[in-house]
Amino acid sequence: MKTVAKSKKRKHNRQNKKHKLKNVKNTTDSDNSKVEGGYVLMTNWKFALSTADEADGSAPILLRGDITDNLIQAAKLGYHAIEIHTRETVRWDYSALAKTMAEHSVKISAIVTGRLCTEGKVNLIDDIPYVTQSAVEGMKKYIDMAQRMKTDIVVGWVKGRLPEKTSAGRYLDRLAYHLGILNEYAGERNVKIHLEVINRYETNLFNTAAETVAFIQKNHLDNCYVHLDTFHMGIDETDPAHAIRCCGDKLGYMHFADNSRGYPGSGQFNFRTILNALKDIEYQGYLSVECLPKPDGITAARMAISHLTDCMNTPIF
Repeated sequence: MKTVAKSKKRKHNRQNKKHKLKNVKNTTDSDNSKVEGGYVLMTNWKFALSTADEADGSAPILLRGDITDNLIQAAKLGYHAIEIHTRETVRWDYSALAKTMAEHSVKISAIVTGRLCTEGKVNLIDDIPYVTQSAVEGMKKYIDMAQRMKTDIVVGWVKGRLPEKTSAGRYLDRLAYHLGILNEYAGERNVKIHLEVINRYETNLFNTAAETVAFIQKNHLDNCYVHLDTFHMGIDETDPAHAIRCCGDKLGYMHFADNSRGYPGSGQFNFRTILNALKDIEYQGYLSVECLPKPDGITAARMAISHLTDCMNTPIF
């Protein structure tokens, strides 16, 4: 009798297991997910790619030139948005841009502010007051642009670089003060500020996710978020997936490139683990490809979205 009872129990358990698996496999596109191997992997993320009105050949920019043309080209390549590297002084035809975005179902994922530093020669921690004042005013112009385009801004180089052989404390306080001003200004305009984490060979300020999150929390910058880049993470993060989970809901933006800064899939990185970590924290932002235009921008853009899509639709064991 015991043997029969155990046999019926095992049969019942197998039926339950099959029923549960069937329910998982019956998941439809209506819940913005896809099932592979019993895992539900997010597919409602949107792809973006890097663009600039002008950039040299060594920059990790995939599309260059007229913004309207870049919007149309991105849509043709299957992307949902473009990020724009530009100056705060640029004059856009906002009506024409809005029309193009609507006609091609494409958006602007972020406006990148780096050229305010590299060309404008200002930053938010400088010892010269008029330099930091100019940086703040320039950042406000970027925020105004972002408000009109219903997007956010990326803050990288303009954070500044700590002077050698000096205490970091006063510079971090200065950065917190100026970001506090911008945090409030952007918040009032529904624009998020994404603080980019850049590797130690390019800057000595915020090289890891953990220190960036700590800075944001310490200074109560509620409208500031972390911006991670897989290329930079490959240099300074011992565990990129852990870095993503460390950010949690403070992760606002993601850049994708492989270890050599080529397109995702051209190198050594395992993007499945990256995407799985993003799924775990329920990341809602863009997956933006910012890589070197090799062999050319169009090809790199195609290869990138193909590889990332494959990774999204493959189970992680």
